[in-house]
Amino acid sequence: MPEPFILAAIAGAFLIAGTVKGVIGLGLPTVSLGLMTIVLDLTSAMALLLVPSFVTNLWQAMVGGNGRDILSRIWPFLVMASLMVWIGALALTRVDLRLLSALLGGLLIAYAASNLAGFRLAITARQAVWAGPLTGAVNGVLTGMTGSFVVPGVLYLQAIGLQRDQLIQAMGMLFTVSTLALAVALKGNNLLSAELGGLSLAALLPAAAGMVFGQRIRQRLSEARFRRVFFIALIVLGAAIIGNAAFGWR
Repeated sequence: MPEPFILAAIAGAFLIAGTVKGVIGLGLPTVSLGLMTIVLDLTSAMALLLVPSFVTNLWQAMVGGNGRDILSRIWPFLVMASLMVWIGALALTRVDLRLLSALLGGLLIAYAASNLAGFRLAITARQAVWAGPLTGAVNGVLTGMTGSFVVPGVLYLQAIGLQRDQLIQAMGMLFTVSTLALAVALKGNNLLSAELGGLSLAALLPAAAGMVFGQRIRQRLSEARFRRVFFIALIVLGAAIIGNAAFGWR
């Protein structure tokens, strides 16, 4: 059993991550992973996010009423995003985890900076025929290496012109299949223990509490302002992860 400080840090990470998701509809895996990586090794943090990420994102993927239309557009992207996770996860047993942690920090910074800058791609239906599988493959490899689901997958989903509700549902689909694929990859590489699985299940409680709290905040706070604060915080968090990987602050 981890030390009380570690347990408190895990609960706090999921409470904060759940709050973010409650306000803006995304960010639970990204924020929880980033925060836990400061006090835990990368593979343990990846294992702990599995249950909260799967449950919350499965719900998001099923709500909206656009599931069939979305799947008809992005299924090649989702298939490659799932299959390639295994390839990326092979690095977890072959590459220094400090390098992969630094890569995670870099991805968080890139994702946040692109959103703050208002960067948007535009991909036509014809381009999506090849761009979808390619982007999905890259996203899957990076998911397996770092546990982060967002780059470049979310940028691709934004680029194909989905409406807001469709985009939220599509991100739920991406995060759900990525979480399942990551669980299989971690188990296959002997990186998912019964203890970590139990802690991941327990982490669902603070994550759910945070989501309820975040939904209440959303009623009082401008979503645009919160997003700006969120992305600035992601840049700081990414820099802290890189510093921790480089200098061993933990």
